[in-house]
Amino acid sequence: MIALLHFTAKSQYVVKRDINVQKPADKIFEYLKYLKNQDQWSPWNRKDPDMNKSYEGVDGTVGFISKWEGNKEVGSGEQEITGIIPGKRIESQLRFIKPMKSTSDAWLAVSTPNPGITNIAWGFSGKYNFPFTIVSHFMSMDKMVGKDFEAGLKNLKEILEDN
Repeated sequence: MIALLHFTAKSQYVVKRDINVQKPADKIFEYLKYLKNQDQWSPWNRKDPDMNKSYEGVDGTVGFISKWEGNKEVGSGEQEITGIIPGKRIESQLRFIKPMKSTSDAWLAVSTPNPGITNIAWGFSGKYNFPFTIVSHFMSMDKMVGKDFEAGLKNLKEILEDN
């Protein structure tokens, strides 16, 4: 039965949310490219404001790594900037250590659907590893973290529009 569940499970996940902000795209991108700024709006920082953080490299550049170790809700892991398309997109890799090892690709992208409005898209994707392949039959990654993405984008919008 477990083998059947494993082999019939979804193999990949994608979670994406977006929000419109009344601020120029260039100013938003300049803020977003620095991983340390996520500490101000991340829903996980609010779940564990005492989490331990450390950094390697130059923030806002490819190769910069932000590491965290927190409570049960946030676990531990690291995020590395893997690509920057100036003015458009920041790509990173999330490497979770606890509660379970996994790797996901994440991104923040900006676009301008209308003058004076910037759309911020935040997402991540990856492959389900065993035993998550079995769990994926009963729980969706989108439902597990989608609300956190929505909360984070709402926090981000407030910060960006207030400054």
